[in-house]
Amino acid sequence: MNDRTSAGAAEGAAGAHFQQLYYTSCEHGLSGFSGFQFNAVSEGVTAGTRQAVEALAGYEPPRSLVESDTPEQLDRCPVNLCYRPYDQRGRTATALCVRYVGRDSARRFGNYFAHALHSEDFPAAARGLLGIELWNSPVWRGQVSPSTEIPVLAAPPRGPLTARGVQEFLTAHPHAAQLPHLLAAVLAALTEHGSVVVTDHTTERIAHWFAAVSYLLPPPLARRLSFATYVLRPARSRLHLIGTVPESQLDFGADEEDAYTVFDFARGRFPRPAAAPDAVRALVDLLTRIGVGSVRPVWTWAAEFTHGAEERPEDWYAPVAAAAASGGIALTGAEARVLTRWLAGADHLGARRVQVAAELYRGHRELDDAHLAVLSDVARAARDAVLHQEIEGRLYESRMRAHMNAAEDAVAPTPLVDRDARRQATALWERLLATGTTGTRQRARLLLWALGADLAPAPEVMDRETLALARALLATPAPGAELRREVEWLAGELPPVRAALATAVEEALESRAGQEQLFTQFPAALLTERDLTSHPLLLEHYWRACAERRPERTVEMLLRILHLRGQAVPDADLLRELWRHPSRTWTHLEAIEIARALPAEVLRGEEVGQWLDRAANQPIGGEEQLDLCLRLYGLLSSPERLAGLRPDTRRRVTTTLALERGLREAREATDLARVFIVQEASLWAGPQALKCYRLIPVLLRLPADVGRLREALPDFGHALLERYLAQVRELVEAGGRIDEVRLSHIAAVAAVRSGAGLAQAHQEVVNAVRQHTAYRWPLAELERLERAVRPCHAELADHYRGIAEQRRGPRRAGRLLLARWPVRRRRGERQEPPGTGEE
Repeated sequence: MNDRTSAGAAEGAAGAHFQQLYYTSCEHGLSGFSGFQFNAVSEGVTAGTRQAVEALAGYEPPRSLVESDTPEQLDRCPVNLCYRPYDQRGRTATALCVRYVGRDSARRFGNYFAHALHSEDFPAAARGLLGIELWNSPVWRGQVSPSTEIPVLAAPPRGPLTARGVQEFLTAHPHAAQLPHLLAAVLAALTEHGSVVVTDHTTERIAHWFAAVSYLLPPPLARRLSFATYVLRPARSRLHLIGTVPESQLDFGADEEDAYTVFDFARGRFPRPAAAPDAVRALVDLLTRIGVGSVRPVWTWAAEFTHGAEERPEDWYAPVAAAAASGGIALTGAEARVLTRWLAGADHLGARRVQVAAELYRGHRELDDAHLAVLSDVARAARDAVLHQEIEGRLYESRMRAHMNAAEDAVAPTPLVDRDARRQATALWERLLATGTTGTRQRARLLLWALGADLAPAPEVMDRETLALARALLATPAPGAELRREVEWLAGELPPVRAALATAVEEALESRAGQEQLFTQFPAALLTERDLTSHPLLLEHYWRACAERRPERTVEMLLRILHLRGQAVPDADLLRELWRHPSRTWTHLEAIEIARALPAEVLRGEEVGQWLDRAANQPIGGEEQLDLCLRLYGLLSSPERLAGLRPDTRRRVTTTLALERGLREAREATDLARVFIVQEASLWAGPQALKCYRLIPVLLRLPADVGRLREALPDFGHALLERYLAQVRELVEAGGRIDEVRLSHIAAVAAVRSGAGLAQAHQEVVNAVRQHTAYRWPLAELERLERAVRPCHAELADHYRGIAEQRRGPRRAGRLLLARWPVRRRRGERQEPPGTGEE
């Protein structure tokens, strides 16, 4: 406050005064007759003021004290100190003290004396005293004035109530814990126009409760608080705070109960705490924690933090918290957070704003990042570089820790541009790695932070920390999905991580046996071939793991390992390591690749020869595998390779290729069939596959000598004959034009001798072919079949002719013709052609 303002305030206070008014039942007064009237008033008192005082001055004594007459009895009567402001700022207000005086001049009981003080500037006239501080003030008079005019009064003396005395009263009171609820109720009455009733044994005690509330209220709100320390019938009062004694009549109507909140300290009866806005509840908690005995200086300090527009109780919470913090009163964490949020918009504080920010920062280490960010912005706006950098350092550490711990509110790092900031962040990062990490994932996430923030740790530090991470990862039995993703990202973006991982894997391989499969596991599987160029041991294990993960590259890995070792011939252990599952056998394609890649003399080796032999004789499951098998045999049939093969392998290769050549070069079906009537065709995989997948299609494309083929069919073997007969039956039943080649095969099947040793199933197929051709084929086709079978089976040919004639002529003629055939049949069956029984 500047000198001019101070001088103006002092001048205003000096000019403020109180008008006095005496009101009682007397013989001489302003009315000119005896009775209740104004006995005397100061000059200038208006009629409105007299009406207001008269409305407040009414008094009813408790019934037990109505006939009080002696000074001792009168002293026991309740005293009503009443205060009534008339505007929101409490500028215009009236205070009066009403005492019971017993008898009037006519000796009738019920008289009282009211001494009122009224001012248009009550705070100035009272020199800052609150209305309640006039309790028992020496200023109050209790006797009529001989004159109707009394002087105005300046600066009345305060009464005995003090903050310390009220605090002592509360300390000794058994219901002192009700003070926060009482204060909250009064705040609600100030804003919601209700009333709070306080009952106690004496008005002295009631005045102490009123003083406690008044001291705790913000001074502007305290000056707006209307009260009366004694009213016999509280339901007739609309003041904010009403005192009464146990004899009072609390006769509230049903529609008035909600408007009155009663605290009965005499009987220990109190209302249930009402709901209040969070800010109001927080203000009450803060004020009652500060306490009546300590709150007065806080209000003095609070003036530095207000902007003058505080109207509601919640408007005062942050200024009070700021004043308390500046005065060394500890705030709770919740209070500090609210104050921090308020500080963001408290531009009216000027230089005090950054001071509060510093106090909050240094006094509340538990503030989270959002609140620290507000304090940092305040420091930056005030150009307090030291505080700003200190808070930013703590913020950065908090964010780094949150990221390290994968907290829900963690934020991703952003690149640091400022050199000093990067240097400080790097030092913090190294300190956290050294002292703050307790788990593998924390270390991994700190490395991610370094990557995202573009930190620049020394190479030796990065090498040390990445190696520590790699060792920890290899010792982690089952890393979680999040850790796996984070390490994969690190390995892809941070080369030192892969270098450290290679070192850690090499340590594991050298120190512990049985670690050959390490590269098939996380995180060693993240290493690439390029990462291992300087680690021959690791490179071989890496290629072995690669072969296990991708079997189609196993031969490639074998050749790489041989080159790395400087060997031409793979040993048994290497082959067993590379080909584990599902069996220790090369596929045909792998055998082709190996035969092409290895020198011919290598194939003569015992181990490679055994693997080649197994590959050459492995089961073949389809045309595609047969093609690969023939490609392998063709490759192995070159003179330089064939000579080095094991004898069994050589025979398999030459026999299979000979049969395949027979398939390509054959001109007649019977000759081709006899080529495959060899023992090897049933024992070896290659010939078996040729018989299974290619022989029959080729046979059916070649013309057949009907007589020779029918004699050769029983020698086909069961499986081959079954497939051949099935194909012929399909041709027979397919319908359409039958060419000469297919007709020759159908004729050979139809003409098979019944005693040729066919299995029952095969004989049934032959019978089905004969029946279908005889009764379902067109006559022209049937006649062609007749001519085809006649040279080797005349009886069957005659049968076909008879069937043809039957199908052409009358039914009777047909029956006579068929009767000539001695064929056994059951009733209802179709006549069987010759050859189905014994010939």
